[in-house]
Amino acid sequence: MKPLSETYKELGIAFVFPIEIRDAKGKVTYNEDNEGICCRWERDSNGNETYYEDSEDHWYKCEYSADGKLDYYENSEGVKQGIPRSSNTN
Repeated sequence: MKPLSETYKELGIAFVFPIEIRDAKGKVTYNEDNEGICCRWERDSNGNETYYEDSEDHWYKCEYSADGKLDYYENSEGVKQGIPRSSNTN
């Protein structure tokens, strides 16, 4: 994951740390500190975290049911729980 600060520097855009981006609902979708550690998040329409990754190669992804229950989880360490929707044939 390339830090946003590198892109800002390449484009000549001034910035200060921390770099933080929020979505329309005010949830943080990207954060980078002055040591170059950065993280990004994705959320579904209910605000549930569906994806996370950081600059240290950690990541996880989740899927939720319509009522907000966690149906599937997988991470960069090989942990998997549940069945991803793409595998369901219903």
